[in-house]
Amino acid sequence: MTQARFKIVFSGELMPGVALETAKDNLAKLFKSDNARINTLFSGSPIALKRDLQEDEADRYLAALHNAGAKAMKEPDLAASLSLVDTEDHKQAPESAETMQCPKCGHRQDKAIECSACGIVIEKFLARQALQEEAAKIAPAATAAAPAPAGHTPYAPPQAPVGERLPEFGELKPFTTDGRIGRLRFLAWTLILMLVCAPVFGIAAAGFALSTAVGVILMVMLSVAVVIVGVMINVQRLHDLGWSGWLLLITIVPVVGSIFSLVMLVMPGTNGPNRYGPMPPPNTTAVKVLAGLWIAFIGLAVIVGIAMPTAFSGLEP
Repeated sequence: MTQARFKIVFSGELMPGVALETAKDNLAKLFKSDNARINTLFSGSPIALKRDLQEDEADRYLAALHNAGAKAMKEPDLAASLSLVDTEDHKQAPESAETMQCPKCGHRQDKAIECSACGIVIEKFLARQALQEEAAKIAPAATAAAPAPAGHTPYAPPQAPVGERLPEFGELKPFTTDGRIGRLRFLAWTLILMLVCAPVFGIAAAGFALSTAVGVILMVMLSVAVVIVGVMINVQRLHDLGWSGWLLLITIVPVVGSIFSLVMLVMPGTNGPNRYGPMPPPNTTAVKVLAGLWIAFIGLAVIVGIAMPTAFSGLEP
């Protein structure tokens, strides 16, 4: 029994939260094609982007398309499993058990894999015919999307591999839960958030001089904004580890939350792309300096925390 083969089919649907133009740009990069050809993929008709794949190959192509924003599907490729069988046309011309007729040129010969007259591989020729008939019925736009080059043959390999063409590094977006950031950038962004909060909260505190109500409103609004931005930064750090952002809820659990926060701080991210996108860009000099300042501040706070009880104990009578 032959191994099952699969094909990747796309009908123009997008992954949740992905804009149409973004998906088109991503697909143009994956296929190394122009936008005019990519637009034909969104005609609404199912188009077979890749055929005759093993299951693991199909899964890789599917993952690449999903990351690009295209909601493609994996389906069994029945045409890839076709074999030479008797048809009504064959039965009309009686022949011996040791002879056969070429389906392309009509040459009669002893049974063989190839035709001795025109040289085709017979099973592949029949499979190719079935594939073309299916494409003509369900995907008329596929021909316009990928016109056959000069000298094209039925046995030419596919020209648009999509499994390994993801961008090397992702984009940095501080004010979103999408994307990934590494350990040093996590520390740097956290320090920037704290430095921005100090004067902003000072201004909000000054609002109490005008009115208690004004001061409370300003404090609440700024606190909510800081929490939201902090959650975005932490979720991107979890994405770098390959974890869901919902795991951030663990940090509100006493003791366990502190340990989990430490794990987020020291554990290295996924090497290479994961389900949340490509690797974050390399750390800049500014990121390294800010992260170093934050680490130094934490170390100084620990030293002071240890030294103060000892200093105060010497003052006791």
